[in-house]
Amino acid sequence: MNASNSSEGAVVTMERTFKAPVKLVWEAWTNSEHISKWWGPKGMETKVISHDFHVGGSWQYSMQMPDGKEFLSEGVYKEIVEFRKIITSADFKPMTEGVELQMLFEDQGETTKFTFKVIHASEAYRIQQEQMGIYNGWGSVFERLASYLNT
Repeated sequence: MNASNSSEGAVVTMERTFKAPVKLVWEAWTNSEHISKWWGPKGMETKVISHDFHVGGSWQYSMQMPDGKEFLSEGVYKEIVEFRKIITSADFKPMTEGVELQMLFEDQGETTKFTFKVIHASEAYRIQQEQMGIYNGWGSVFERLASYLNT
């Protein structure tokens, strides 16, 4: 999916300011060792299966749910602008498939303004994802990231 082909009604946007310089926030998003420490909602442990961070490279993470079930997330990097932007396809099996994630990083000195967009195939799919708790899920992930950045 290409964001330019989607309507704004198909987009979930979340913004957050992290109390860390952009270089540190970027490292947390791009380094496998860091990703495994914060990726996934609270209560899930993440294993990085593969992480080939370059345009055209793929990533795959396994998250263990508290009930022991495995939740796979994977995608292919479409665009990377160092310290500014990451765009990737994303599938979160079995719950969400065929979305695009856009992570935008804005250097504000000692803090980083972070804008996160999930581009869905349609407004109806976005609404379904909202009903399933997309804001709570990603909100929990960003809370974990904020805590990790402070360690």
